[in-house]
Order: sequence, then structure tokens, then C-alpha cells
Amino acid sequence: MSHTFYNSLDLTCKSPFGAVKAGQPVTFNLTVPEDLGYVDPHLVLTKDREDPVHYRMEFTGQTPKVNHFALTVTPTTSGLYFYHFDLYTDFRRIYRTPGGEGVLSWTDGQDWQLTVYEPDFKTPDWLKNGTMYQIFPDRFCEGKPDKAMPFADRIYRTDKTGEPYFWPTEQSEGYLNMDYYGGDFAGIQQKLPYLRDLGVTCIYLNPIFEAHANHRYNTADYLKADPLLGTNEEFSALCAAAAKEGIRIILDGVFSHTGSDSRYFNREGRYGPGGAYRDRSSPYRSWYDFDSGYPCGYRSWWGFETLPEVQEESPSYVEFICGKGGVIDTWLNLGASGFRLDVADELPDDFIEKIRAAVKSHGEDKLLLGEVWEDATTKEAFGRRRTYLRGHGLDAVMNYPFRSATLDYLHGADVTAVADALMQICEHYPAPALNCAMNFLSTHDTERAITAIAGEPCNNRDRYWQSKRVIPSGQMDEAIRRELLGYAMIFTLPGVPCVYYGDEIAMQGYRDPFNRAFFDWNSTEQRLRGPIKTLAALRRSCDAFDGGRLEIVRAEGDILHYRRVGIVQTAEIILNRGPHLIAEEAFGKNTEVNPGGFTVLVEDNHPEHVGYFSVY
Repeated sequence: MSHTFYNSLDLTCKSPFGAVKAGQPVTFNLTVPEDLGYVDPHLVLTKDREDPVHYRMEFTGQTPKVNHFALTVTPTTSGLYFYHFDLYTDFRRIYRTPGGEGVLSWTDGQDWQLTVYEPDFKTPDWLKNGTMYQIFPDRFCEGKPDKAMPFADRIYRTDKTGEPYFWPTEQSEGYLNMDYYGGDFAGIQQKLPYLRDLGVTCIYLNPIFEAHANHRYNTADYLKADPLLGTNEEFSALCAAAAKEGIRIILDGVFSHTGSDSRYFNREGRYGPGGAYRDRSSPYRSWYDFDSGYPCGYRSWWGFETLPEVQEESPSYVEFICGKGGVIDTWLNLGASGFRLDVADELPDDFIEKIRAAVKSHGEDKLLLGEVWEDATTKEAFGRRRTYLRGHGLDAVMNYPFRSATLDYLHGADVTAVADALMQICEHYPAPALNCAMNFLSTHDTERAITAIAGEPCNNRDRYWQSKRVIPSGQMDEAIRRELLGYAMIFTLPGVPCVYYGDEIAMQGYRDPFNRAFFDWNSTEQRLRGPIKTLAALRRSCDAFDGGRLEIVRAEGDILHYRRVGIVQTAEIILNRGPHLIAEEAFGKNTEVNPGGFTVLVEDNHPEHVGYFSVY
């Protein structure tokens, strides 16, 4: 019969759960069967890239056939720590297995991780029980129709239902990313009541700065809104109108590179004779790395010559972004509530810390989110471990690991592995960051939610294969059911759910540019809107979804049953991806969950009261 020596997810084994503040005591409890003979357990704790420290554990008592040992350690500095247990006899050690449990081993194994973060780490409270909505600005709504293009090389799309141009040879044909549907600030403002009704509390806008591609990730002028979207004053008016609806707006900060076609680099000459590329004495010259060793004569982002990389250590660039009257100041003064940092992994930690200082100078309620695709606590770049999620960098990150776990669950992956992936993130991330993490099923960088869930796998096929490919109409009922099951998951896990514009009406599309079509305002699809609205309202009404801890109740077969425990309320979430009706016990009674459906039950922790919510 196997014995559980230790489980990092069990508060009787490790307290408190998960990441801790520097200076916060952590208690470890280990149980060892008597039949293992004499043992002298030590906690082997290693701060990242330092020598391990061995702490002898104290014998605390005995229960039938089991010896108990305990130790309390207080890490005094933030950082990443790893640990296992050494029994100090017969080379036996205890390492982590999936699910957080310890296993006896005579060979090396996987350590547990302990994240220690800054004790003053705080994140904005306003976001934590809210709902985000991501808008690709050119493709959401055109408030001022049939406008003239501000630059002659732009292609205006009057056919709003037409597929985005996808010719891949941008340099020779000039079509990819040069077609504009005319979405603007006025259109977003017109649709604020729609977003409020959906339950949205925060809009995340893809780049809005002047740029010469429809995605606007090739910034041309950081201090000016793209004229097709509107003016800076119109953006400010949008923020003010959104605030009246209880909605905040955050912007995309693209600070690792600019466009070659920009007033700063100006390779194409659109901005006159100046710019770093044309003028060695340009004030922007120090922002870039010019070297004949690069194929195009300068360092560029992932080799794209239209995206020259900036040198984030350049004092003038840092001042331009973070200084008084700089980019951060300008847009927060206009009404933005924060930034999402594009490719945060490629920005040095000290630069991110300067951005944080600039953002937080406008108030602790301003948000700084980062694009990170992996576990942000263990991410490595620039030859060292990144520190941006320990309290002096980002508030939170985009939660791609949760997206992967959700899609894995919907695609039939082993449910215990899904549960372990979820719990590892919860265990590794500081609570302030976890509670603000951006959870999503799709973004502008991925297949749309319903396509990722129910579409034919893309497997890196080219754009011609992806073009006009849709889910057969006969499969749409099941596809929408599965998409809703995915949204139920990201709305009820720790973090903040984000709906990518159009996913609520089941818009389809593979990767860029097919995931960036114009919003279909003529759609009559209602099967997702109502439940998403209800889920958003549930989050606002139940404190279990405002920082409540996650506990896995059952992960078996097609069932994923987990619990969120708040101060006042507890919520039980039961997901059933299978084809059969199941009965699962929650709050002491059997609850039926339909095939491909989910149930959420909420109970007050003190009064005898149970609320009930169910879809399908």
C-alpha cells in the first residue's frame, strides 16, 4: 500500500499554500512509515542557482505505524526556491510527482517549487472579479463610416464581411496587413452599452498608436493615435464614456521594437529627411543597434527588417517611454488605466521595473500586464531567470498555461494532467498576480476559440489552407456547446476571464489574419452571449471568484470538479465533457450535470443557504 509522505497542495503538509511573501514563515510537515526504519529527514532548499541548504526536521510525534516530522522556514529574500526531502539514510529522498505528492526515490527527481515574492506586492482590486474584453481596433466597429484613408498606401475595405487579405509576400505584393476595415474609437464608444450588458469591466485594446499596418505593432508615433482610429482627444472621450459604464481601458505597449516606417527610424522616408536610419546625428540613433553583421544592417525583431529592435538600455529611450511627459504619462493622462506589455519576455527586467514605476506613479490602481506564454515564474531569458512576477515588475501576465489546460480538457486529454497543470500555476504564482492573470480561450495571436476547440487541426498549414475554412454547419451545435464549456472553465478558475471580440458570437478563423475579421454585427447567434453574461454576473456576485483559493475535488474520466473557497462563499464547479449525464456530489447532495455541460453551485460559508446556477 502506498504512503503519502507529503503533498504540497495539502495545507496539513505545507502551510500556507503556494507562493509566499518574503519574511513569511512556511511550515513543512512530513510523514514517514515506521517500516522504513531509522530516518533523519532534512528539507533540502535551494535558492535558484545557489548552493542547497539542508534543514534538519524535528520529530513531532507518532500515530499508528507513522512518524511525523515538521520544520518552519522563513525565506527573507524574494526569489525562486526549489526543495525536496532527504531521509539521510540509504540515499533515500522524496521528490514531487504530478498532483504535488511526494514519492520515495533512490535517484534524482523533480523538486517542488516555492516562489517568494516582495511583501509589498499589490495589484489592482478593481480587476479581480471583473471580465475583460479584447478588441482588435480596426475590426470591431466603424463609428464613422466610409472615411478617407489617412495614408495613400492603405486599402479601405467596404466589404465588412469579406475575409482579410492574406497574401503572404508583404514586401513584393503589399497586401498583407495593409487592408483596413475602418474600426475606430467612435465605434467602440457606440458599443459600450453592448459591452456593459455582456458584463465587461475592462477593455484591452491592441495597439492604437499611429502605425503603418492594420495590426499596429510596427509603431510609427508613440504619442499620437492612429488617425484612422481618431484623435487623442477622441480616445480620451472614449475612456471617459467607458468609465461611466463601469469599464476601464488598457492599452498595448509595444516597446521592444518600432516600425522601420516610423518617425524614429524612418527607413522608408515617410517622415522627411530625419530618423535614425537616414541621419547618424538623429536623436533616435542611440535607440537602435546598427551593425553590418546584421543582414539588413541593423538588429531587427525576429529578423523582420520592418521591425527594428530598440535598445531598452538607451537612457533617452527609457526617458521617452517612462519619463515625465513620456509615452506612459501621455496615455494614462488621457484616461487609460494601464498597459499590456507586448513580448514582455524580450524586455529586460530593469526596464519593466521602470515602466512599472511610471505606471504606478498614476496610482496603485493602474494595471501592468505582460505577454508571457509559459509559466512566468520559471521563464528564462537573457541567460537568467526572469524576475518580473515577484512584485517589482508586472502585476500579472496573460495566462497561456490555463488556455492550454482548458483546450486539453476539451480535446479529451487526461483529466488528472489537466488538474495538475492548473494547480502548478496556482502554486507557483504569487496570489496578487494569480488573481489578476488574464485567462482566455483566444487572442489575436491564436486560432479563434471555436476553431481551436472544434475546427480541423491546422498543424502549421499555410494561409491558403486556412482561408475560408469553417466548421461544417452540422457540427456547430456541438462546437458551441464545447466553447461554452471552455468559457465556463476560464470564468471560474483563478484570474480574470477575457473574451476576444466576436468569440461571443462564435466567429471562426485560424491564425493571423483569419482570426482578425470584422465583427459581424448582423449575427443573430445568442447561444453564447447569455451564458457569458450570466457567468460575468456570477463572478461579481460571489466572493469565491475574487481571490478564492482553488481546490480540485475530482479529476477523473470526463469529470473535472473543483472548488473555489472565498471568505464568505464557496463555489463548486462541475464540468462534464462526456456524452452521458453524470451525478456528482456537491454540498452533500447529488447534482446532475448534462453531457457536455457544467454546473456551478454557490453556498454561503456560514448561513444555511445554497444558491444554484446551471447551464445545459
